[in-house]
Amino acid sequence: MSTRNRLGRRLIQLYGGLALYGASSALLVEAGLGLAPWNVLHQGLAKLTGLSMGVVLTIVGAAVLLLWIPLRQRPGLGTVSNVLVIGFAMDATLAVLPDVRALTVRLPLLLAGIVLNGAATGLYIAANFGPGPRDGLMTGLHRRTGRSIRLIRTAVEVAVVATGFALGGTVGVGTVLYALSIGPLAQLFLRVFAVPSASQRSSVVATGQPEGAILPR
Repeated sequence: MSTRNRLGRRLIQLYGGLALYGASSALLVEAGLGLAPWNVLHQGLAKLTGLSMGVVLTIVGAAVLLLWIPLRQRPGLGTVSNVLVIGFAMDATLAVLPDVRALTVRLPLLLAGIVLNGAATGLYIAANFGPGPRDGLMTGLHRRTGRSIRLIRTAVEVAVVATGFALGGTVGVGTVLYALSIGPLAQLFLRVFAVPSASQRSSVVATGQPEGAILPR
């Protein structure tokens, strides 16, 4: 694959993946059975402020990105695009989704949202344009403190979920199912969507994930 074609594919994967991430997150919101950790916070803040979840997601992403400065993290195209695209895609999807009340519909919606979220994560991370602001925060804290990424991620996400829940965010079976399944799903889709290198096999396939990516998100 030529360099130009690879760049085109990577850009399509980046923006397609981010749009799908926002849309799949909206499915989890509509299912109402529990959200991913950061979206628990986004939903809680949305209820507090009256802003849409997508707008809150964008504001929080930008605020987290500011925390990169003292951590000396460098954002990439994917980092900035993450802030701008996901919230817009989430709000656009929520605007067209019908109101769902029956559990027989909400449960498949939850499962579809988690699988599509895993696919979206694989798409945009395999494009290798840089981590999202939240993942970059954790890698930056890891480098500055020397603590394990697992410990930092756990501490941050427990705090995020607790704060979001206190503000009215939805925590439930979907939160647990997401936490257990998104890592394996994202790893699977990272391999499916790996962009071949002109000189060698993609580093995504060779290493399991691009440098700086943290799974699950």
